Amino acid sequence: MLTLAEKIDALLPQTQCRDCDYDDCMSYAKAIAKDNELPNKCLPGGEQTMINIANLLNISPTEYLAAIQENTKKISLPVIIEAECIGCTKCIQACPVDAIIGASKKMHTIITDACNGCELCLPPCPVDCIELDYTTRERDDIYNMAIQSRQRYNHRQQRLATQQQQEDSSYQQARLKQQSNTETINARKAAIAAAMQRAQQKTKPKTKP
Repeated sequence: MLTLAEKIDALLPQTQCRDCDYDDCMSYAKAIAKDNELPNKCLPGGEQTMINIANLLNISPTEYLAAIQENTKKISLPVIIEAECIGCTKCIQACPVDAIIGASKKMHTIITDACNGCELCLPPCPVDCIELDYTTRERDDIYNMAIQSRQRYNHRQQRLATQQQQEDSSYQQARLKQQSNTETINARKAAIAAAMQRAQQKTKPKTKP
């Protein structure tokens, strides 16, 4: 059986855009379910999403209509101006669903069928080579790809977590190796110092009684 948060999450478009001020769609869903967060903060979802959430919570959507109608986000499809792309990879790092491909100092391209229009790739681009096309998609389009978007987002989060664990492990191993080397050097210094002290004691003239 689904939890309330999971039911709310299923009503969201899974853009993971953070326009709701939460890290991702599930975080917002949990906030609604557990912390009485407002149901009208999903800007890409718009009015219908707010109504669906309100109906699920058995509350009136009326008081939330004005705000969501004013702030509803237009549905866009980002397009990289490839001739201006410098291959910095910052957009790749920002994309929550791995919908941008390219290599360092190479032209990048957006995978149209995977991009959900979150627009998180825009702010980090240092040369403003990403434009928004508002003519290609309707709001229903992002909902039609919501399951795919959630899967791609979760897969990316798992991959990043694995990479972080590997980096932490490598760092810890490097620290242990450094510590071991330091201990070895200190032990050698101590052994040399002890040997020199013994040598000095052997060469020290004996005092007559």
